[in-house]
Amino acid sequence: MAASSFGFSSWRRRSSSVTSQPDPVDVPGQIINPNQSSRLTTGDLRPLSSSLNSHNYREPTRSFVPGSVRDHLSPVDSASFARSVREDTAELASYVLSDKKDRRSTSFLNRISSTSSHPGRDQPVSQNELPSAGDLQTSSTDTLDEIPEPSSLASRIEADPDSGPSALTSMLKRSPPQSLHESSNGSQAVPYNSHQLPSTGSPQSDLDNGASERTPLLSTISRRPESPGSITEIDDIESQKPKIGPSSMLLGGGIGGRIRAIRGLANPKTWDRKVVWQRVVVDPVHCLPAVIVGLLLNILDALSYGMILFPLGNPIFSNLGPAGISIFYVSTIVSQLTFSFGSLFRGGVGSELIEVVPFFHNMAATITSIVGEDQPDAVIATTITSFALSSMLTGLVFFLMGKFRLGYVVGFIPRHILIGCIGGVGWFLIATGFEVSARLEEFHYDLDTGRRLVQPDTLPLWLIPLALAIILFGLQRKITSKYFLPIYILCVPIFFYFFVFSLDSLDPENLRKAGWIFEAPEAGQPWWYFWTLYKFNLVHWGAILECVGAMFALTFFSVLHVPINVPALAQISGEDHLDLDHELKLHGYSNFLSGLVGSIQNYLVFANTLFFMRSGGDSRLAGIMLAALTFGVMTIGPVVIGYIPVMVVGTLIFVLGFELLLDALISPRQKLKLLEYLTIVVIVLTMGIYDFVVGIFVGIILAFVSAILHASQVSAIRATYTGDQVGSMVRRNPSQHHYLQQVGSQTYVIKLSGFLFFGTIVGVEKKIRSLISDEAFKQHPIKYLILDLWHVTGIDYSAAEGFKTINRLLDAKGVHLLISGQDAESKIGRDLRAVGLGADGPGVMFMPDLNSALESCENEQLKTFYARQEALRISRPAPSNNLDVPNKGQFGQPLDFLSQSPRRDHLDRAAKNVLNHQEMRRSTRWQNISEPLRLMLQVFYDVSDKNEDFWFRAKPYFVRKEYPAGTVLYHRGESANGFYLLERGELRADYETPQGRLSEPIVQGTTCGELPFFSETNRTATVVAVKDCVVWVMDTENWERLQNEENEVAQELLRISLKLTSERMDAMTKYISAVGN
Repeated sequence: MAASSFGFSSWRRRSSSVTSQPDPVDVPGQIINPNQSSRLTTGDLRPLSSSLNSHNYREPTRSFVPGSVRDHLSPVDSASFARSVREDTAELASYVLSDKKDRRSTSFLNRISSTSSHPGRDQPVSQNELPSAGDLQTSSTDTLDEIPEPSSLASRIEADPDSGPSALTSMLKRSPPQSLHESSNGSQAVPYNSHQLPSTGSPQSDLDNGASERTPLLSTISRRPESPGSITEIDDIESQKPKIGPSSMLLGGGIGGRIRAIRGLANPKTWDRKVVWQRVVVDPVHCLPAVIVGLLLNILDALSYGMILFPLGNPIFSNLGPAGISIFYVSTIVSQLTFSFGSLFRGGVGSELIEVVPFFHNMAATITSIVGEDQPDAVIATTITSFALSSMLTGLVFFLMGKFRLGYVVGFIPRHILIGCIGGVGWFLIATGFEVSARLEEFHYDLDTGRRLVQPDTLPLWLIPLALAIILFGLQRKITSKYFLPIYILCVPIFFYFFVFSLDSLDPENLRKAGWIFEAPEAGQPWWYFWTLYKFNLVHWGAILECVGAMFALTFFSVLHVPINVPALAQISGEDHLDLDHELKLHGYSNFLSGLVGSIQNYLVFANTLFFMRSGGDSRLAGIMLAALTFGVMTIGPVVIGYIPVMVVGTLIFVLGFELLLDALISPRQKLKLLEYLTIVVIVLTMGIYDFVVGIFVGIILAFVSAILHASQVSAIRATYTGDQVGSMVRRNPSQHHYLQQVGSQTYVIKLSGFLFFGTIVGVEKKIRSLISDEAFKQHPIKYLILDLWHVTGIDYSAAEGFKTINRLLDAKGVHLLISGQDAESKIGRDLRAVGLGADGPGVMFMPDLNSALESCENEQLKTFYARQEALRISRPAPSNNLDVPNKGQFGQPLDFLSQSPRRDHLDRAAKNVLNHQEMRRSTRWQNISEPLRLMLQVFYDVSDKNEDFWFRAKPYFVRKEYPAGTVLYHRGESANGFYLLERGELRADYETPQGRLSEPIVQGTTCGELPFFSETNRTATVVAVKDCVVWVMDTENWERLQNEENEVAQELLRISLKLTSERMDAMTKYISAVGN
């Protein structure tokens, strides 16, 4: 038999050159993902800082930059490493079948290991194995294109925009499918109109019209025209189709549909009286209590926030309190209409936030200092213009955030941070309740505030609304009607004025001075007076430029509020389909439009919206009515404010604050971990006592700390295996397989997952230290450690440095480190190499997949095995004509000199066992036997006890064939017509799995295609010749002859095929399980 030379070349020398165009090679054993590719460019030839290059260049460890931007890293072709490992595998398989009388070179047994670029502790070094300049080259690998799946029936039904009232109805109507109608009857399907009423024809008439088992379960429907918005007899009972609102009826359906809708609305004859009564009378009456509550909140906000929009302490702005209220109302109306028509929250309430007032005061002070107090008109014109411009700037930023879909950023904010913000708002409202009720300028947490609260004239001001709020809060737990809250609030002013007018000692003016009734601003100005303040000829544009910084700060504050308040509102209201990008766009429209009409910023206010919705205002009609009534109050003027009792507003604020604190501090206590709950408490206290914005930042910081602690507790180690538990996908010779099963425990695989950072790499290092500890290493020595990074998503600098520490620890024990699952040119591979892994110390090999790494380790173990065999062959005397019976200690002396460590002792014992039982008999009895008998003895020895005389009877039934590289022996799904024994070359079997394509290398000295052939089933894989091959084939005709003429041999072949298939299925199952785990 012809055999190739055994002067194995190093994987470094077999790397393809830059100018060569190698054939595409599929990395065996890898489940190919269409989204991943390991293509390398040939133009990126930068100096390499890895284990494959010189040690002369070293980057300082503190100068870490992500690998994607480092300039000194040259491309490393991990695919070429896998190809070189495959060539080692083929040569080792060829060595098994070689004729040792040829005395071929065995220099491959002394060369540097292919798993490392530096000499190992247990390996001699050859001077001619140093890397050459052309070692590091590039190649490309094929990727598997993803084939789109055919559309399903459900998707075709969903794609039909006019498919009936519901998906269930559509499926029934299309039963049987439309294609069956067209193919059988040749008739054309009649489109179904979802707005049609069912006909009243009798069932008998339907049968007479040709009804059969192919007739749709729901017949075609016709109807008379109806007015828009009318209620039809068919409704979406399953609620499976999107609801179409009134705006969609007017805006959709094309120009013709809009004209018909307008004509229907303009023609009273088409109106439905029930619908008109429901829409015009019943619905507004139901919304009225909530609208009144919302109007009270707007009046309160106008008095509290709008009044102080300008710094009234400055003489220039002292008379602009009513103008500030009007500006507030205009902004509120604009935002209310915007959110009522477009927001997901149908009861959304827009208004100004008190936190923006300090920014406005800062801008007013800056403009006053630049323009001068001697020009009051110019100061006012410049200030109010800067307010409007800042609103337009805020709207533009909001719109751009929504346009570029930056709302996902809120997903990085933990839920308990939002809960803490809710509690902080509740604390703020309770403090505001004390300010409003006790008529405090500002609520401070000091003794002076405490003394003020307990004064006889102040104590009843806040104690009565607090008591009313506690009573209301308790009754709400028992009375669940949505009308209870507004009725309770409306009863407070009724009873208040009942006692005022009943008791002569109570005078409204005295009560107003004592703080029981709000003081109304002067009513000498019309509501539109603020528009007269815009005098662009007096605007100082230089002063406005000086305020740009404050404008951006206000915009940043707005951006900080909205992505937190809106998701918090969605969480409280149970809305799971929030589109934050859409809400950001609405905020952009609202703020920009508000600036255009001369007003200020507005937001979807969390507290007001929640209170409005809980009062029964969860509808767009309620929001529109609120905007209309707010406009009415604005036109009437602020005089109405002077008749509202303070206790009404105080009760509202206290109740809402209690509810939010309950939602934040009481309800989630049993649901959250202790650390998360403490985070909520810290946020609430910080926001309530110190500052609202600072509390948010404190919460975010605590969330990051908590996330790091929790992530550190989750081990990055996904699974661990040894080489005897999971091996490569290579189909090897039985003697090699037997030896690898015994020494496989010296290969250890650790699969990592997730993002590796400083908190998780500690656990990985701890695991590896335990593996190489003296006690553990003595009992279970390892030679190769594979860190599989297939499931790793990223790595930070600390973790990358941790890999260097791990590599040094392993090198001290003589253990080789292999990185699998990440190409050397991938982002993770470059980041690891960027910190000097493999360059500043012991070498490291990067393998594209776990199979290549396992195959490389197995090849090195087989080289050790054959080195012992060569030592044994050299020490033995020349064979005699008689068969020598080996004695027990015959192999001890030549191999004992190799046993110098626990690892080598383990390898030595395994080699003795295999050589004693297999290799010696092969070398003495089978050397002079011709093919294919010699091949059958080699392949079947470990799975059959039959001798050469038995298998000689099967020799005539095999035919020798040669296949050049690239030939397809058979395809998946074909009928099996041959059983193959591979004498020389290499095959590859490609399997199609749900996860992708799986490749299995088949080297010489093994079988191929036995199970489908003997079981008479179709092929399960496609087999291709990777190299020029020589095979011995038994076809179907010879198999039938063998069964008739040599049935005993045929039965033994069947038994062997079952054993071989069982071994391969076990190996494939273990590998697929290890890769997918």
